[in-house]
Amino acid sequence: MTFGTEAKGVYAIATTPFHDDGTIDFNSIDRLTDFYQDSGCTGVTILGIMGEAPKLEPDESRAIIRRVLDRAKIPVIVGVSAPGFAAMRSLARDAMDMGAAGVMIAPTPSLRTDDQITGYFAQAVEAVGSDVPWVLQDYPLTLTVVMSASVVARIINDHASCLMLKHEDWPGLEKISRLRAMEAKGDLRKVSILCGNGGMFLDFEPERGADGAMTGYGFPDMLTELISLSAAGKRDEAHDLFDAHLPLIRYEQQLGIGLAVRKHVLKRRGVIASDAQRKPAQMLTATARAEVDYLLSRLARHDKRADLS
Repeated sequence: MTFGTEAKGVYAIATTPFHDDGTIDFNSIDRLTDFYQDSGCTGVTILGIMGEAPKLEPDESRAIIRRVLDRAKIPVIVGVSAPGFAAMRSLARDAMDMGAAGVMIAPTPSLRTDDQITGYFAQAVEAVGSDVPWVLQDYPLTLTVVMSASVVARIINDHASCLMLKHEDWPGLEKISRLRAMEAKGDLRKVSILCGNGGMFLDFEPERGADGAMTGYGFPDMLTELISLSAAGKRDEAHDLFDAHLPLIRYEQQLGIGLAVRKHVLKRRGVIASDAQRKPAQMLTATARAEVDYLLSRLARHDKRADLS
């Protein structure tokens, strides 16, 4: 299973299910993998920021990769970002040997200048190997590394193994338009652009030239439907669907509790057995949990998938 510069649709950012005691819940990993596939996702990304990758032991990371790859019938991207290149290389090579379609690399938060950023990715590609397909993650809100469109283009043009941009700049609509304009002028080679940020701007991102989403909102089946409606030119229907989900999408965007909200929704949908996170973690209070449930009940008036009663 491979992915390439023409990749479209939804690559779900997978959470990592845990039991209440903090051990990995492999049965829930199986259900989650099936859920993403049944939701129409064209791929899945594991061990990302929302996958709690930094909280895992190396052996645990590899066990999760193996479990997902043994079950998945769609391309799997593995997040391999690490403080040092030795760990990045080891995880990337092991993931590819197990059958991953590619890896995702984010910039280390210490980078500030354009030369530092481009130099970092040059070293990262050297470390994992230029034969390894990879996704460039652009997420300044969390990683504090600001990459202009020209820097993104420079990285992509310098490394043929970079096949996809995970676009999570905010505000970022103009950046998508600029990248596509650069591509049209021949200043940027063709690359797939999938967008994150919990789907917060997915109502307009495809209209700006994005190929889809790479995010983990608790209704990936809605995301795939939205992308399909947009691709079919059904603009009002796509926006109506997005508008119905927007209150829950917005609630999930709160810093610190976004993953807790996402896991609670997945638990309510019967996909994972527990909404537990690895410590340190911020769980939902009883009040916050009731608010999410209220939003689900309101959403159910417009989308039967949210009827979890």
